[in-house]
Amino acid sequence: MHKRILFLMIFAGFSVNIVSAQLPGLTQEEIDKGWVLLFDGKSSQGWKGARGNPFPETGWKIENGILICDPSDGRGGDIITEGEYSCFEFSVEFKLTKGANSGIKYFIFENSTVGLEFQILDDDHHPDAKRGVDGNRTQGGVYDLIAPAKNKKNMPVGEWNHARIVSQGKYVEHWLNGQKVLSFERDSEDFQRRVANSKFEDRDGFAQIDKSPILLQDHNDIVYFRNIKIREL
Repeated sequence: MHKRILFLMIFAGFSVNIVSAQLPGLTQEEIDKGWVLLFDGKSSQGWKGARGNPFPETGWKIENGILICDPSDGRGGDIITEGEYSCFEFSVEFKLTKGANSGIKYFIFENSTVGLEFQILDDDHHPDAKRGVDGNRTQGGVYDLIAPAKNKKNMPVGEWNHARIVSQGKYVEHWLNGQKVLSFERDSEDFQRRVANSKFEDRDGFAQIDKSPILLQDHNDIVYFRNIKIREL
């Protein structure tokens, strides 16, 4: 009997350690470089509804260090960081379910969900991948504006991808799974031409604001996010 109790105590302690190990953290090197966590793995601290409302009570949940968009019990809507950013390096891991659609938005209009979007998409099963122009609605691209590199690598559905956005002044880069898949200048003639030929053509000042929160999109699909962090440049 005593051996059984001891075994259960050891197993319980081991389980707690596993759960703890799944929570996000930063290395000393990352801290020295200015990285900060945007998600502590346990709470919605630092996040709120996209239009200034409190963090949604439905549609988003937190499990084992993972932030999950899950509209099964009702959509929660997009969420944004409480902080605003201009020159930054943003990093997140994400995992898709079959046919899922989501995105990371930045330089969004105040009290709006409209802005630049790092497209998150199951290219193989979501119809958006075949819409737009030359792949500018596929994963890693700037939604409806700029297609990612044709040799990009998407991880299979159910496996983790890594997204990184780098913003320096008007210059922006998108990275997917360690590969730079595109770059652009927000004030260039080429970019303005793309905006004029997109769904954002009537949005004066699109993507030209100085700073904004970072947004995670609820597109009515189940998507997983973890290790969400940022550093200001």
